[in-house]
Amino acid sequence: MGIIALSAGAYGDQGRVVLFIVTIAVIALVVVTLLRWIDHLSRLGRVTETTARVEEAAARSMRERRERPHMGGAPLADPTSIPGGARPVRVDAIGYLQHLDVRALQAIAEGGRGDIFVGVIPGKLVDPSTVLAFAHGIDGDDVEARIRACFTIGDTRSFDQDPRFGACVLSEIASRALSPGINDPGTAVDVIGRAVRLLAIWTDARESDDDPVEFPRVYVPPIEPDDLFDDLFSGIARDGAGVVEIGLRLQKAFATLSRLGGGRYVEAARRHSGLALERAEAALTIEDDRRRLRAAADLLGGGR
Repeated sequence: MGIIALSAGAYGDQGRVVLFIVTIAVIALVVVTLLRWIDHLSRLGRVTETTARVEEAAARSMRERRERPHMGGAPLADPTSIPGGARPVRVDAIGYLQHLDVRALQAIAEGGRGDIFVGVIPGKLVDPSTVLAFAHGIDGDDVEARIRACFTIGDTRSFDQDPRFGACVLSEIASRALSPGINDPGTAVDVIGRAVRLLAIWTDARESDDDPVEFPRVYVPPIEPDDLFDDLFSGIARDGAGVVEIGLRLQKAFATLSRLGGGRYVEAARRHSGLALERAEAALTIEDDRRRLRAAADLLGGGR
């Protein structure tokens, strides 16, 4: 268009200067965009790039849940505290709970002047026998349908409200790297380091008394530290039992986590340290490797 305008004599001297400057700016923008795209393509498909993206998504979800451990609702630490006369609400589908609308549940509870006790949190596999929630003191023929509409069920899990999903994906990356066909223990070691960073985020979680309760009529169970440890480390310890480097790095990770968060992870770290040591001793054939692992586990108390 600029060339046509120049040929038609639409530009004067000042217009030619402006057109020249704009042309240079556009060319520079195109070159920078191409270079950035080439850099993106050069990193696309690398395992480190994939694990970094998964860690970023998982960390974002964990930070959000750290600020709201019960998703804005009241804490439900003990399921046995649910009143015996509460009405169970079940789902008529099979899939994963992807999203939970606590605000809508609060509106239902306030309208019925009762309480709602959430039975499952995002990430759980549900089926027609699963109790999504318990409604206490809320009457009405359409209550169950309205409560059921607050639970979004899908075929796959989602990162948004499910911090454990990111932990599971990282563990699966490490397990795949440890398979005999790939044999990449370096990736598993990298994942262990990322797992420690993720759990370090969780050590700053608020206590129940400090958790701001926005929806007092909705009771939501928390995510337990043991579940996070199981998601992150069980598969790695199983598939990397025969690799001494993996075993040593796991023991170091457990020792580090046991010192974080004022002892929040001590019991879980000791339990997984003992399990990882037991698996490794059954798989390793060299006594010196087993001795090194026992020495590392003894620093935490998971050895024998």
